[in-house]
Amino acid sequence: MTIDRMNPEGLSKPTGYSHVAVVSAGRQVHISGQVALDAYGNLVGKGDIGAQAEQVFANLKTALASAGADFSKVFKMVTYVVGLKPEMLPPIRAARAKHFGDGPYPASTLVGVTALVNPDFLIEVEVSAALD
Repeated sequence: MTIDRMNPEGLSKPTGYSHVAVVSAGRQVHISGQVALDAYGNLVGKGDIGAQAEQVFANLKTALASAGADFSKVFKMVTYVVGLKPEMLPPIRAARAKHFGDGPYPASTLVGVTALVNPDFLIEVEVSAALD
């Protein structure tokens, strides 16, 4: 078994992690939690959960594509939201639906947290996808 770790162009430079890890056994890809940073490392949507969710899913799309996958191959998703409240769900669901369409949908967990690594981050999403 091999693990190929990649940091594709179009995503910010990571510090202490890889954006993408492709595991040869069963050919899966595990995408590190993505936050609302553009390709230059700039925060997108300060204070705006909808704008941040859009950027997060755009980053996931880029990371998945670097491994030869797309959202139809995602089988597990974990979403972390700072200060989760019911009114935050519609913009998150809208960003998710834009990329997953009518499905298939992955197994999914949504977790409310008190903070992420940067106080301006409101959402972080990680996914795992099948490549074969």
